[in-house]
Amino acid sequence: MTVTISHRGDMIEVDGGLPAVGAKAPEFSLVANDLSEITLASYAGKHLILNIFPSIDTPTCAQSTRRFNEELSSLADTHVLCVSADLPFAQSRFCGAEGLERVETGSTFRSSFSDDYGVTILSGKLTGLTTRAVVVIGPDAKVKHVELVPEIGQEPDYAAALAVL
Repeated sequence: MTVTISHRGDMIEVDGGLPAVGAKAPEFSLVANDLSEITLASYAGKHLILNIFPSIDTPTCAQSTRRFNEELSSLADTHVLCVSADLPFAQSRFCGAEGLERVETGSTFRSSFSDDYGVTILSGKLTGLTTRAVVVIGPDAKVKHVELVPEIGQEPDYAAALAVL
């Protein structure tokens, strides 16, 4: 399902086939900072927030990573996995330089995650990267909340994502 959103005023197409609220979350495999595999099963029995974005090296993506890192200080049994096409080395470098120890990062490098979660940017300058979206998955692996942010440069609705926990 192709959806049109904006990126700095230009209209772009994204896959837009995010999983439905109430559905079982699609399985995934991402690459961790140490090049190991991260899967949905890695978070069995926990709340998981997927903070998905194009690149950790952009201001809005960096801010969402910082904000979710702050929010985790008051959330029990909840993990935030920041997902982008950045290589694991860049994700690790950013979080280390920022002192972000609560959020985790996962790279779509060697992964079908972007297609499986419907977040692939299909047109424009960022073609092939992941769009900005949030998916909240419950301890039962069911999707509790989804947001496809309508402007890539806009931050996600943190309150809406956190409200379902």
